[in-house]
Amino acid sequence: MKISLTDTGSGIAQKFAQAIGATVKGRFIYIPEGKGGGYLTGFAWGKDLRMMIRNYYLKEDVHIERTNELAEGQEDVVFMLRGILPVQHQPAQALLPEQANLFICRHAVSSVMTMPRDTTFGSVTIAVSRQRLNSMFGHIEHPVVASVLQAGNNLVFETGISAEIVNTAGEMLLRTVPETMESYYYKLKCEELLCFIFAILMQRDAVPTGAMHINDIKAIYAIKAQLQQQLDQPPNIAALAKEAGMSEPKLRKLFKQTFGKGVFEYYQSVRMLKAAQLLREKHLSVSEVGYQLGFTNLSHFARVFEQHHGIKPKKYSVC
Repeated sequence: MKISLTDTGSGIAQKFAQAIGATVKGRFIYIPEGKGGGYLTGFAWGKDLRMMIRNYYLKEDVHIERTNELAEGQEDVVFMLRGILPVQHQPAQALLPEQANLFICRHAVSSVMTMPRDTTFGSVTIAVSRQRLNSMFGHIEHPVVASVLQAGNNLVFETGISAEIVNTAGEMLLRTVPETMESYYYKLKCEELLCFIFAILMQRDAVPTGAMHINDIKAIYAIKAQLQQQLDQPPNIAALAKEAGMSEPKLRKLFKQTFGKGVFEYYQSVRMLKAAQLLREKHLSVSEVGYQLGFTNLSHFARVFEQHHGIKPKKYSVC
């Protein structure tokens, strides 16, 4: 299913609900049974702080082309925390978890969102004005924090999430509070999540940032998807740059600016996350995992795994 939506500044939840025939009850939007299961919900505290919670799965692929047409002077920054919520629906078929990460962009960035079927989406999205962000975090002297607070038109960052974020999200979702206190409680949790987000940003290496055209953003994310799909093949920077229609130096610069890691460093980190999953969840042997991920030398695989996880793969598989 392809959906084209225009956001004039208040988000796309209601328009998304209308497009898929969702049921709206109070602050909850329920996914229709024929399309999947679960819900969306959210809160707004004035015009400078909003939060949306997505906790659902879909029975078909959904591609959303989102165009933002914001009012003059609207300078929101969007923080999307993906894959952080505990699963609350258990359909008969097995579901894949959404990849956990933190995505940051200016609200002005139009985008294409792809939501594959049979995947659980458990995310929290926070939209906050630059003025409010500066009042909360403007005292922090850190180049990455400064780049987010200054938030150029095409600001795009992506990084990992922390255990504190997952814990806060779980508390927010599973703890019951009286309806009259919900808005206050969720606002506190929203601000708590923002604090943990900026704690992550303060750990990120400073990388010079520059403006990114929307086509550059799409190209960089296409490269990211390709790296994730070909974990047994080391990235060929020259081929990737040619495919993206940009020079190798530009590709390296924009990739590191977006993800905080170089292309090969990112590829290796995703490779090792996959290795951990295959060992722990699929119960494959160390040699099976190593060969499946393209390693011809298992001693080298063991060293790389230990560098990323602090433990040898054989011990990790039996922990």
